[in-house]
Amino acid sequence: MEKGWTEVYMTGTEYEAEMAKDILANAGIKSVILNQHDTVYQSFGDFILYVSEADYNKAVELLKNLKEGE
Repeated sequence: MEKGWTEVYMTGTEYEAEMAKDILANAGIKSVILNQHDTVYQSFGDFILYVSEADYNKAVELLKNLKEGE
């Protein structure tokens, strides 16, 4: 990932990554999902959500409940 971005959330399912991205977008935080799923074996790999380093603390707080539900 580019400099200035940091990992804030990781999940094995795309819909959870999209939910997390929507939560952040509603709070005005830009995020990017990196899809690391294997193209052949879809059960391997993760979806990783990145935010700018400046938004990291706020993003962690917003996603806290989502992580606790896993």
